[in-house]
Amino acid sequence: MEHVRDVSELPKAHLHLHFTGSMRSSTLLELADKYGVRLPDALTSGEPPKLRATDERGWFRFQRLYDAARSCLREPEDIQRLVREAAEEDVKDGSGWLEIQVDPTSYAPRLGGLIPALEVILDAVDSAVRETGLGMRVLVAANRMKHPLDARTLARLAVRYADRGIVGFGLSNDERRGMARDFDRAFAIAREGGLLSAPHGGELTGPSSVRDCLDDLDATRIGHGVRAAEDPRLLKRLADRGVTCEVCPASNVALGVYEKPEDVPLRTLFEAGVPLALGADDPLLFGSRLAAQYEIARRHHGFTDAELAELARQSIRGSAAPEDVKEKLLSGVDDWLA
Repeated sequence: MEHVRDVSELPKAHLHLHFTGSMRSSTLLELADKYGVRLPDALTSGEPPKLRATDERGWFRFQRLYDAARSCLREPEDIQRLVREAAEEDVKDGSGWLEIQVDPTSYAPRLGGLIPALEVILDAVDSAVRETGLGMRVLVAANRMKHPLDARTLARLAVRYADRGIVGFGLSNDERRGMARDFDRAFAIAREGGLLSAPHGGELTGPSSVRDCLDDLDATRIGHGVRAAEDPRLLKRLADRGVTCEVCPASNVALGVYEKPEDVPLRTLFEAGVPLALGADDPLLFGSRLAAQYEIARRHHGFTDAELAELARQSIRGSAAPEDVKEKLLSGVDDWLA
């Protein structure tokens, strides 16, 4: 039996974590109390809620819980706290680089508008970096349930703030609604402004949504992308282009994309040479953070320590971290393995 190393000490990058979804449940309860918000029972039991998003109703319920949690973030100090705690949790899990994903539109009404909201978020990230030493940047995500013109506005704003720590542009929410190509202009604006393209795809719909992200949005990375496993030609294309899939195993099972942890096609993707970056997606709702995703790979997919190290390397290479940061983290992976 080989010596089993601690995955929380393996240096890694975290490329798929949503803003509100990163909250600690204890923090959510305190904030709800502070603002007199009555949370749905599913959020107060201390257990991750039972979710299924494979039908419209299930996805709607998931969104409702998410929105209820978001309604507890009202003041700049709530945002500061959320970001600092997300950074602390990541550090504890061995992350050396975190790209947190946010649609600032959702926070704009309470924080005085889109630009003030973004400023508050970016300031919070700066403080968290100073306080925790974690490398941390922001992915601005458009919502595919909203009008593509809103996405363009967001892309222009993201580009304008690129020097303040925004590294990429995403597209989230239910991929069964809104075609990827409707958002092609927004993504072109983001890419021309030097941001990486990281839309969600291949989660609730099949391989075609991943192809659309490649063809229409020129994706550098795919949020999820697991359903690409159903199409060998698509896997080869992802591998050849070096497009990193941000795979979130616990999330996939919680939302019913796959029945059991062992059904997530981690091996299929890994062995096809598709670069992977394991992510926690929404720990508040799915009940597990970054290191736990590596545990899933080890426990349910038989990944050896050498393979886990390779997953960590792939996450680091797929990140927007500066070269020197990547080098430092990659040599940390070698040390973990040695």
